[in-house]
Amino acid sequence: MSKEDVEKIAPIASMADLIEERTGAKVGSIGGIFKLNPKVDDIPDKASFKLDGIKLIVMGKSKEGGAGCYCPENVFLRRLIHHLVLQRDEVVIMDMEAGIEHLTRGTTSGVNAFIVVVEPGQRSLQTAGSVKALATDIGVKKVMVVGNKIHSDSDKEFIKNALPDAEVIGFISFNQDIIKADLEGRTAYIPGSKLVEEVKAIKENLDRRY
Repeated sequence: MSKEDVEKIAPIASMADLIEERTGAKVGSIGGIFKLNPKVDDIPDKASFKLDGIKLIVMGKSKEGGAGCYCPENVFLRRLIHHLVLQRDEVVIMDMEAGIEHLTRGTTSGVNAFIVVVEPGQRSLQTAGSVKALATDIGVKKVMVVGNKIHSDSDKEFIKNALPDAEVIGFISFNQDIIKADLEGRTAYIPGSKLVEEVKAIKENLDRRY
């Protein structure tokens, strides 16, 4: 998938006319009455980018200053996530922004497991601990960890020792080529690269568990 393909994918939260039609509330409006269970079952097929049997849906976007309430969008997105996770016989992988705000909003209830990406540092590990606690609060029993930006075996041991109750399923090495790819706006995915092999190992760990 090229950068141009990704840029063509419209975030669901930006589809103001669709959200207003399904919820009965204008995007950005404050107060009022809107549907809490809007129709969403047609969205995965209508609003996804399809490649090799995988459907990519971009859910949200950053709000502009003064854009108003995000309530109709949140209701619509939460309903869509619940539909994907609970009502379709498919594997759903959600890539969340760093942090814990989405957990406090309850948009991730109903999932089987969280995979928390951590770096070998105290702030990252503290956030991982918070994610684990919040996961328990919303009923997600399994929280797994992937170590990222790993320089050495001592980094791996640091993460394992700092999170003794966590299930570490793999590590991704620090790679200058990934940083360079990000700076140049291109994919870091190169078949046969160390990154790909490390991600494959993580996938195989998941396959063994599920």
